[in-house]
Amino acid sequence: MKSRPFIIVVFLFLTLAMGIGLIWPKYQELKFSEQRNEEKRAEIAGKEEYFQDLKKAAEALKNYQNQLSKIDSVLPSDPGLEVLFNFLQKASSQSGLVLTDIKSSVTSKIADLEGLKETELSLVVSGAYTSFKNFLSVLEMTARLIEVESISFSSSEKEGLQNFNLKIKVYSY
Repeated sequence: MKSRPFIIVVFLFLTLAMGIGLIWPKYQELKFSEQRNEEKRAEIAGKEEYFQDLKKAAEALKNYQNQLSKIDSVLPSDPGLEVLFNFLQKASSQSGLVLTDIKSSVTSKIADLEGLKETELSLVVSGAYTSFKNFLSVLEMTARLIEVESISFSSSEKEGLQNFNLKIKVYSY
């Protein structure tokens, strides 16, 4: 009879130990799942904030559409050589020069600036020196990014006229 309370205590202790042994891993798994859920919630909140910032930036860019279009005209997405040749022809004739020759070289990428390409052009114009100065001013004032690399000149058989050889670079993306 005396052993009966002892057996009951032992059975209660074994039941408690088995309960803890079976329940404790599930409890740990639940805690881990809750922690992982909190991390995912924080990650989702961070991404939502990021997308809100992107929306605000897109709205802000809409306010600068005019300035962005100016940048696109300075650095177009392709060299557009036909348009450039037409511009050079008009600019030379409006300045009082005759465009006698124009050649373009292969478009190459600039190593330092990702995505930026340069195209080199050689052109020969004939006319008076003052007309040539006006032509250079027109090139300088154009919206397109044009860089004059070199200039050489020689006198023509006609009096007062000179041949000007220019090497220029134009840039595009």
